[in-house]
Amino acid sequence: MRNYAEELDFLKSCQIETLELSDETPAGARVCIVPQWQGRVMTSTARGERGAGFGWINRPLIASKSTLPHFNPVGGEERFWLGPEGGPYSFYFAPGAAQNYENWRVPAALDTLPFEIAEVSKRKVRLMQEVELGNASGHRFRIGIDRSIELLRPTESEFLRKIPAAGKLDTVIYRSVNRITNLGEQAWTPQSGAPSIWMLGMFTPTTSTTVFIPYANPGSGEIVRSDYFGAMPANRLRVSPGLVCMRIDGAFRSKIGIPAGRDTGCCGSYDPKAGCITLIRHTRSTEGDRYVDSHWGHQDDPFGGDVINAYNDGPTETGEIMGPFYELETSSSAAFLQPGASKTHIQEVYHLTGEPTGLDAVLEAIVPGGAAAVKNAFKL
Repeated sequence: MRNYAEELDFLKSCQIETLELSDETPAGARVCIVPQWQGRVMTSTARGERGAGFGWINRPLIASKSTLPHFNPVGGEERFWLGPEGGPYSFYFAPGAAQNYENWRVPAALDTLPFEIAEVSKRKVRLMQEVELGNASGHRFRIGIDRSIELLRPTESEFLRKIPAAGKLDTVIYRSVNRITNLGEQAWTPQSGAPSIWMLGMFTPTTSTTVFIPYANPGSGEIVRSDYFGAMPANRLRVSPGLVCMRIDGAFRSKIGIPAGRDTGCCGSYDPKAGCITLIRHTRSTEGDRYVDSHWGHQDDPFGGDVINAYNDGPTETGEIMGPFYELETSSSAAFLQPGASKTHIQEVYHLTGEPTGLDAVLEAIVPGGAAAVKNAFKL
């Protein structure tokens, strides 16, 4: 990974306007945000300007100043999207279009349209936008978007305060509060389709990275969906009591999902060589919540989708590759909203780096089976 200062200098050299949240200490936490790319967090650091930047940034695409027809994967460790991606209520396919890569288009509102800065301070920024989108069933949606990002101190995290050893780790934490409002005159219903708030983070893959997702309710029923791009090989997915692990290397295109009722409100990744844990804590599903399904094509249940997804980049059917990168994704439930009503999805992103003892203590606190369950998931 490049250091944070190098990434900022690169963005500035490409005339990309950035905002920075900072704890105002030379070796402290920083978060870099780009308003013109929907207020996405491009990268962050726990160790000041010379510390590692955690977000994946697509330098060749940004430097080319090109605009691609399907999607502009400029990178960034937290971006705002709306689901669903596929199915009868997709925002990414035109009505009647076959749901394949040739016809897939990310709406400009979620790709190239900037968000407006409403408020900004040293530790917090608020951005807003109003968009109109059509779905694959021909329904139109006027949506108000309100997104705020705040840099947190470790002492403000109730979770970290319960782990004394975490106090020895270098940490950057930010919280995003993401709200959508129905600005139209019609209710959003199961018959019209409904959007969900979809947060995606792009990170740099390594041969030593493992994604971990604790799961709840270990009784009967589906635990993890792994057929997004075909069957997952046995050496890339491990399901143990209370825990799903996915091998991350940027060399095999694959995706998994955790359905509603199985999520525990957190997911993350661990890289022992880099000495880093990335942890995402998010709004958890509750009984009765329905989540949009983003599978392309026919769906038996358009509202039987996932709360958490993880994606490992790799060559497509044509041999092309977008990154490589990997993604950690969380979603809100479907926003069945009356006119004027709103829905909010909150997530906190933690990057913790330091000595193995401190990292192990964090894993012991959040992972069923403890640190060993993650470290031994894949013997590479």
